[in-house]
Amino acid sequence: MEPIRVKKLKENAILPTYGSQEAAGADLYACLDTDLVIPAGTSAFVPTGLAMEIPKGCAGLIYARSGMACKRGLAPANKVGVIDSDYRGEFMVVLHNHGNQTQTVCHGERIAQLVITPVFTPVYEAVDSLSDTNRAAGGFGSTGK
Repeated sequence: MEPIRVKKLKENAILPTYGSQEAAGADLYACLDTDLVIPAGTSAFVPTGLAMEIPKGCAGLIYARSGMACKRGLAPANKVGVIDSDYRGEFMVVLHNHGNQTQTVCHGERIAQLVITPVFTPVYEAVDSLSDTNRAAGGFGSTGK
């Protein structure tokens, strides 16, 4: 894949890194002048200090870091952030504190992971009927345990 062009908006911003050779997501880092306190049950915008050029035909998906989410209760407030290829502003991560204790995020801390993925942009067409399947309109839990 072609390199992703990244602009540092702040000198102390940290470029995304992969935790291992086979990692799907690149870690995003907090870019803070002072520690950020997130009380239990609240959300806070965490800047990365970075802007990027996501390739056309792709999107950047921001996911939780499993360790931060499981151990500290901090995860993206919108569950998965979607960054369109034409966005050129700062990448921000809105972390929500799902725990019952105040959490502090420090500069340079890994706060989320970014996955670059291809996207399809189909045209949606209104029709009177859809093709038949075995499942049909069976909803939640309809395919078994």
